[in-house]
Amino acid sequence: MPDFPVRKIAVLFEEIRHDGGPAAEPPKRRAAALAVVKNPFAGGYTAELQSAMDDLKPLGLDLTERLIAALGDPKAIDGYGKGAIVGTAGEIEHGALWHVPGGYAMREKLGQAKAIVPSAMKVGAFGAHLDVPLGHINAAYVRSHFDAMEVGISDGPRPDEIVFVLAMACGGRVHSRMGGLEADAITVWDGQR
Repeated sequence: MPDFPVRKIAVLFEEIRHDGGPAAEPPKRRAAALAVVKNPFAGGYTAELQSAMDDLKPLGLDLTERLIAALGDPKAIDGYGKGAIVGTAGEIEHGALWHVPGGYAMREKLGQAKAIVPSAMKVGAFGAHLDVPLGHINAAYVRSHFDAMEVGISDGPRPDEIVFVLAMACGGRVHSRMGGLEADAITVWDGQR
């Protein structure tokens, strides 16, 4: 059973009132929770990684609960995404360990979330940033929620660490006007439309 000791957790919160246009009422809110953890696979190749996803499930639930606390009412949360920055002694596949524990934790705590959780990962040096993609929780085709939140930790990831990230949003882009499926017009409930 791999160990992923946490060195640091950070929660970033944004309230977006406008982006040059009229003030949004209510303001759009989004947050990201980041955990800097030791990478037990750094420095070498390990053939079997998949079982380590189970070891990260408690971290996924912890970060999800922190995000819900930061944003308030879970019923107002309608966007989410996830990501990972793997330190330079690791490989991109170590970031992929986050797919199940990060995504399923948010879907479990938010209840009826149907859409796939957008994801981004990369290998990055100390202080690297990541654009975590955001999408609507119930329909991937809701264009107003195509967005990203840039995140990073100033002192990580160290070469033998991973920064795991979850992000959530209350509302889409502040001045969305690109048409397409609107959140209040979701009818199929298949995760796409």
